[in-house]
Amino acid sequence: MKRCLIFLSLLLLTACGREAAHEPPAPEASVPAAALAWDALAAEGSMPLQYADQFTVDYFQDGYKLLTVAGEERYLIVPEGAGIPAGTPADVAVLQQPLDRIYLAATSSMDLFRELDAIDRVRFSALDAKGWYIPEAKEALERGDMQYAGKYSAPDYEAIVDGGCDLAVESTMIYHDPEVREQLERFGIPVLVERSSYESHPLGRMEWIKLYAALLNLEDQGEAFFQGQMERLAPILDQPETGKTVAFFYVTSNGAVNVRKSGDYIAKSIALAGGQYAFDSLEDEAGNALSTMVMQMEAFYAGAKDADVLIYNSSIDAELTTIAQLVDKSGVLADFKAVQNGHVWCTGKNLFQESLGLGDFIADLNQILNAPDPKNLELTYLHRLT
Repeated sequence: MKRCLIFLSLLLLTACGREAAHEPPAPEASVPAAALAWDALAAEGSMPLQYADQFTVDYFQDGYKLLTVAGEERYLIVPEGAGIPAGTPADVAVLQQPLDRIYLAATSSMDLFRELDAIDRVRFSALDAKGWYIPEAKEALERGDMQYAGKYSAPDYEAIVDGGCDLAVESTMIYHDPEVREQLERFGIPVLVERSSYESHPLGRMEWIKLYAALLNLEDQGEAFFQGQMERLAPILDQPETGKTVAFFYVTSNGAVNVRKSGDYIAKSIALAGGQYAFDSLEDEAGNALSTMVMQMEAFYAGAKDADVLIYNSSIDAELTTIAQLVDKSGVLADFKAVQNGHVWCTGKNLFQESLGLGDFIADLNQILNAPDPKNLELTYLHRLT
């Protein structure tokens, strides 16, 4: 009861108290508040992007940045110690640096914070320690440096507000729970929706590290990582197609098969690695934004029986280690060409949380498609079923 009363008091005081308690520091004398004006901010250039089309970063005088997501959601990044420009439009969310009390509900973003050596900026997590395959996140939660603050659809508002959260990073799942976003914003917490999964090119997903680098003033680190990945992948992307077909799937609990649509980034990554996705004609249905679909085993048999490579997706199902475990899921899989030739692989559970590992995944695929002998390959995210 006492806890509830405290939170009710917090709700009543939020409108008048939070503004004072978390008001950005007054601007420095060299940049008087009266001199700041939205229309007068001088542009100084934009962040160069190679593949990403779901965000832009524009730079302005005195360290201000304008982040635009999906061409419509705008965020003004205000430098530490600086003021909010007069006349800032109401639809522009203000992100006052330093951003070091972040609530992260977009789990794919944790890997980007890790690469930027900025996991300490994430104070609140939508997964508890058991849910993370990223060791640094798990350890931060176990140490108490990071706090579990409820899943994206039911956050612990009291913990988030009391902890001075300065930004909530959400996945597009938040669109299904708009009242959560409204409540966070009512508490004065800006919400940024992570849309890397909407990138048209797979490598655009990795380029989102530049967005987080801009938030944290770590642009050099973000650019260095991305360019390093591009240099590493260049020889693979320049190789001719192998002509080999690949099926990526898992068997559901009722015996059907979940596969990726041809426009999904996994299917496109197979093509970048030199392969051909077995279901490359499986287009999105009108109005269906899901990147996967379920088909009956008979249809999967027809489309993948002669595939050169099978890759079992363990993200939902358990990881497999043997061909026998695969065939136990459906006896007809024993007839598949890849099963008979020993070209069957399984993903690790960490593949989808380690979003920056896409380059390693493409490299894994390329090795599998080009190696004359599938045995004893040194891979990062795939292991061969024996």
